[in-house]
Amino acid sequence: MTALIPFLAILMGKQRVLSGVQPTGNLHLGNYLGAIRNWVEIQDQYDNFFCVVDLHAITVPHDPTVLAGNSYAIAALYLACGIDLAHSNIFIQSHVSAHAELTWLLNCITPINWLQGMIQFKEKAVKQGENVGTGLLDYPVLMAADILLYDADKVPVGEDQKQHIELTRDLVIRMNDKFGTKKAPVLKMPEPMIRKDGARVMSLTDGTSKMSKSDPSELSRIELLDPPEAIAKKIKKCKTDPARGLEFDNPDRPECNNLLTLYTLLSGQTKETVAAECADMGWGQFKPLLTETVVEALRPIQEKYAAVMDDRAYLDSVLRQGREQAEVIATVTLDRVKTAMGFSTPV
Repeated sequence: MTALIPFLAILMGKQRVLSGVQPTGNLHLGNYLGAIRNWVEIQDQYDNFFCVVDLHAITVPHDPTVLAGNSYAIAALYLACGIDLAHSNIFIQSHVSAHAELTWLLNCITPINWLQGMIQFKEKAVKQGENVGTGLLDYPVLMAADILLYDADKVPVGEDQKQHIELTRDLVIRMNDKFGTKKAPVLKMPEPMIRKDGARVMSLTDGTSKMSKSDPSELSRIELLDPPEAIAKKIKKCKTDPARGLEFDNPDRPECNNLLTLYTLLSGQTKETVAAECADMGWGQFKPLLTETVVEALRPIQEKYAAVMDDRAYLDSVLRQGREQAEVIATVTLDRVKTAMGFSTPV
């Protein structure tokens, strides 16, 4: 019965969405406001596949003793943040072997200079030096396979991932030109879905840098599972400026813009309302207000997360059903690609 759900969505005329998050540490406000909350808000309009992209997590040095646990924690946070199984499927990427297999097939038609020109590869390769692995170079092809396996119509991404979607689209054109026809394309062309507000939540220690799980300073980010005392400490210590009065969109005050944006998104108020409310505030007045807003916004997520993690049988059932639904669609796509490329059929 569960395998019928994706096809029912198609019959209802819903487009398909695919996205995912790496299980590398706890999710933070940037992940939530820039991605997951948007998934939740639009999920009833689409047929959604949200995966925990654990294969991506090993493109940099990782701790094998925590990878599986982190993967389950991210899946639980998806549920805690409001992903609804009536509209969405949750699964772990490595549980569907077609991701790795399609990646290899796409690798064989991907010019290596396409990958060497990727901005994120260049930035991360500099940090890793001589220890940079092939997986980091190949990361965009795996991402393309993730998307294309499910015939995704839309891919919610941040501005920093646009180049990877462009590569995915280039691979669709290349695959279809080489092995398909106009009437019978092999792969479906996806479109990026980029949210303007909150698409880039910035670091608490540097308003010009994106909030990131890889930042060595824990003070740079507020994690979704941070207790109230940790949230208060991070906001108290976050970088500000000496100017009196708070304002949006002043290029000389990036931290001010970032903190006001966080308050706007988490309080549910309009930008205009917040601008008027905070125009005459000092940091001593605003920081406690922001702290209270963050704590209250995260409280229901933390409570739901604890309940899900306490019921492992339920979480296992969610991931099992999600994997089964994902495999139905992924297998069809993979077989279509292999047939187009001339592979033999198992007997």
